Amino acid sequence: MKAIAVTPQTRQLGLIDLPEPRISSPTAVKLRMIEAGVCGTDKEICAFEYGTPPPGSADLVIGHEALGEVVEVGAGVSRVKVGDLVVPMVRRPCQHDNCAACRSGRQDFCFTGDFTERGIKERHGFMAEFVVDDEQYMNPVAKNLRDVAVLVEPLTIAEKALIQLWDVQRRLPWSCPVAGDKAPAYCHRALVLGAGPVGLLGAMALAKNGFATCVYAREPAPNPKSEVLEKIGARYLSAETHSLDALAAELGNIDLIYEATGASRLAFDMIQRLGTNGVFVFTGVPGRKAPVEVDTDLMMRNLVLKNQVVFGTVNAGRDAFEAAIRDLAAFAASWPDAVGGLISARFPMSEHRDPLLGKAGGIKNVIRLG
Repeated sequence: MKAIAVTPQTRQLGLIDLPEPRISSPTAVKLRMIEAGVCGTDKEICAFEYGTPPPGSADLVIGHEALGEVVEVGAGVSRVKVGDLVVPMVRRPCQHDNCAACRSGRQDFCFTGDFTERGIKERHGFMAEFVVDDEQYMNPVAKNLRDVAVLVEPLTIAEKALIQLWDVQRRLPWSCPVAGDKAPAYCHRALVLGAGPVGLLGAMALAKNGFATCVYAREPAPNPKSEVLEKIGARYLSAETHSLDALAAELGNIDLIYEATGASRLAFDMIQRLGTNGVFVFTGVPGRKAPVEVDTDLMMRNLVLKNQVVFGTVNAGRDAFEAAIRDLAAFAASWPDAVGGLISARFPMSEHRDPLLGKAGGIKNVIRLG
């Protein structure tokens, strides 16, 4: 079968031939891969900033945002059946007995760091014609989501953040007030930093969960990203028209800042403008750059006196995948043009270089695998 892989030792990216995988355990599932999304992680791996092949292999098949169709199941499989569409999970648990997270099926919180990740760290990814994996890592998706289901995995970033947010904010009275039988009005303000796929999907999740949502990005409006946000009732403000002080003044008390840029200077400048009882969520991973100056006294004062919380989130467990599938169906029902507008182009496997090397523009590019 064909697969898209990097060879870190020789710094090569291309199509390779691999043996077609076979079912080898009762709980194994074989997928015919339909498509895979291209994200910043894939581009960084293709630039050889990181990415570790499986032991004994010079190549790493990339891709972790994927959709596949079940074509064969082991004798003990009960979670999926032949013909189902599924989105596979990315991270696999470490093997240490003392890792409570991995032993509980929550390898997204692995304590040891010895987890593996498909398409990233020591396991082949999903940019291949066929994949075999255990049923516990399969998440069924309704067939009417086929055209957008490749967005499930990047949406899990926001879903995991929201799950943690609700847990964190149980620390205080935070529910929106309800007058009689009226639905609660927007009482929480969310700011999303960055208008890439993670930021836009995060904005959709926040808007669906009742946040008055604003996205802050560099590009002036109108643009395809601002048009997506307009369709879901969210605001778009540009760094070209609003300084951070102007942004904070216009929004008022910011209850949640959802960082989706990986730009540390912007993040730490904005964290100083987080509101009382607010939560700041980091999702981006910055590259190695020169140090930035941070007013640590102001940050510490605000964290203490304003009861603020800061946390980071990466990867996702089954709860976030299931929430992403539910929410994506809701997005598609409420905002079909907005959801469809996130996918800019689909490329055949033979034309993988343009999206993976950053030559193709747009919001989310996808590679067709089947």
